[in-house]
Amino acid sequence: MLMKYDMITILGPTASGKTSLAAALAACLKTEIISGDSRQVYRRMDLGTGKDLDDYQVEGYHVPFHLIDIVEPGYKYNVFEYQRDFLQAYQDMRKRGLLPILCGGTGMYLESVLKGYRLLPVPENPELRAKLAGKSLAELTAILATYKKLHNSTDVDTAKRAVRAIEIEEYYLTQDAEARSFPSINSLIVGIDIDRELRRAKISCRLKERLEKGMVDEVRRLLDEGIPPEDLIYYGLEYKFLTLYVIGQLSYDEMFRGLETAIHQFAKRQMTWFRGMERRGFSIHWIDAALPMDVKVNEIMGLIQN
Repeated sequence: MLMKYDMITILGPTASGKTSLAAALAACLKTEIISGDSRQVYRRMDLGTGKDLDDYQVEGYHVPFHLIDIVEPGYKYNVFEYQRDFLQAYQDMRKRGLLPILCGGTGMYLESVLKGYRLLPVPENPELRAKLAGKSLAELTAILATYKKLHNSTDVDTAKRAVRAIEIEEYYLTQDAEARSFPSINSLIVGIDIDRELRRAKISCRLKERLEKGMVDEVRRLLDEGIPPEDLIYYGLEYKFLTLYVIGQLSYDEMFRGLETAIHQFAKRQMTWFRGMERRGFSIHWIDAALPMDVKVNEIMGLIQN
């Protein structure tokens, strides 16, 4: 019944409920989840990345997950490493007869394994970095747009990240990216379709909840560990705004308003990426986020069987 597909992919914008749906489906299929999130790889970065680990407990069944809490904060994890780590988890699950569920919202990570991009590890380019030093995020984004190769613009929200993105594209101009092979994966792709106003309300509510749970203290602890502020700012969104607040560059109200707006903009960019995937040939089956969980799971099971 399940061999028509090699994998199930569940994608959606932040706060759409994709993790709880993936976990409910995994519990039904008695399988495991591979995360497709660029920031949940970091240990001790829990509230800010929205790991929601309680979601992996479904009616007494603990759903095993992969590629969460695998590297230390401050490290610059990249798409090449994600492909490598994904493949290891995916092949291990397939050998054990499981149907992997890939779940996440980082478009480039998801597309890199669904499309089988052939990626190469990219070293730092000191000369290029010196040349780009001092340029604004807007200037760097304009430079990035001149490259033809597809790049993950959903996460380029700081100058440091934009410089790294340009560095990667520049490196590919001189390298044969076809040198790395990646297996073809036939995945059923399910998207969580959430009403824009509902998404905005959930984002705002979740942000308040995470702040109440101690998200500011989480950032303080990371800084106390000796992680430089610029390294946390590099991760964007929550870590960018909360770090600026903790080090005194933003007031609490400025932090909250700026972060809330940034997350709304991020969710919009995620949806733009997913719609772009459809234009690039991916078939995404959209499911209404507002449906009851059992209805959503049954709908996916129907897609698998048919």
